[in-house]
Amino acid sequence: MATDVAARGLDIEKLDAVINYQISREPDVHTHRIGRTGRAGNKGMAHTLFCKKEQFKLDRLADTRNQLIEISALPSPSLLNSPAYQADMITLKIDAGKKQKIRAGDILGALTGENGIEGNAVGKIALFDFCTYVAINRSACSKALKKLEKGKIKGRSYRVRKL
Repeated sequence: MATDVAARGLDIEKLDAVINYQISREPDVHTHRIGRTGRAGNKGMAHTLFCKKEQFKLDRLADTRNQLIEISALPSPSLLNSPAYQADMITLKIDAGKKQKIRAGDILGALTGENGIEGNAVGKIALFDFCTYVAINRSACSKALKKLEKGKIKGRSYRVRKL
């Protein structure tokens, strides 16, 4: 399985959670999979989705680990009818970056210039070689997007999209 192969090659610091969609055939493999979280004194959670037919694997895993495994039901499907959480910030991607000699100040200036948004509506600006990601308050996002689409950064127009 891809998850077993990937688990062997990944060494990610501070991974908060691992979610397995099935229990591995071998308890040691499963232990290795969930070992990607809570490493080096950090805390983490491992969740495994399983069906009744896999109960024997779960029992074998609990016996092998000599550990009690908590079982809880999935949330009710009616939860899907509830509105999803919306973050306070939205990310805009600008198709320009360090190679175009763009700096964070250039983007901030383009956003907050004449008829622009407030400076405190702009969050982190992450510059890469060929693109830039900008966090914008949800309430100012449409105005910021229009400002960048119609305006210029350092005298040039660039493609901008909301992620």
